[in-house]
Formats: sequence, C-alpha cells, structure tokens
Amino acid sequence: MNFTQYKKTVLVTTDRIQIVYMLYEGALNHLKIARRKIENGDIISKGQHFSKATLIISELSNVLDMEKGGEISRNLRSLYEYVLQRLLYANLHNDITAIEDSERVIETLKSGWKEMMVELKKKQPAVARTGI
Repeated sequence: MNFTQYKKTVLVTTDRIQIVYMLYEGALNHLKIARRKIENGDIISKGQHFSKATLIISELSNVLDMEKGGEISRNLRSLYEYVLQRLLYANLHNDITAIEDSERVIETLKSGWKEMMVELKKKQPAVARTGI
C-alpha cells in the first residue's frame, strides 16, 4: 500500500468513527428531549423523539458486520437490543429510569468511540492531519 492509499484509508476510517460518534450524540439528544417531553406531558412529541432515537440505534445494529466483526459485533448487537427494549418500555410506560438505562449504555459506547477517534488522530501522520 502506498502513502496515498494509506492516507485515504485512514481518512475513511476516521470519518466512519466520527459518523458513529455523531449518531450516538443524536440518539442521546433525542432521548434527553423525550425525557423532557414526558415530564411536560407532551406525549406526541415524546413519541417522535423516541422514534428518532430508536431509528438511530436500529440502524447502528443493522450495519454491524457479524461475520467480520466477530465478538465485538455480537456484543454491540446485544447492547443495541437491550437499549431498544428499554426504549420501547420507556415509551410505553413513560419510564424515566428506562431512558436513563439507555442513556448510560449509549454514553459508554460514545465514550469508547471518542477514545478511538483520539487514538487514530495520534497515529495519523502529520501530513494526513493537515490534509496535504
């Protein structure tokens, strides 16, 4: 692999990690809004935000490559399934605790992805970071 191919690979990988990180942030944002909607009795808006958070988590689960990802993919799928179950319960029962359970899992995953972003940036050559 020449340097140009390496640089493209690093940038594509970094972009994917950042996208997943942003998806976690989006899901968390919708859950925080859903929680406020429950507290304010706005059931219609609550459902819309649960739906958006659920779609994000479902898509993250659906794109897992179970063959290549092995144990990591299986563990992520289990965590996503747990979050989706808690979100369904939270939506049906207006349960703040179930939202908090989901938020904790997503926050933990988001933190791990942030660490990956930091580590990748450290490993990138200065040329790749500057865009040269």
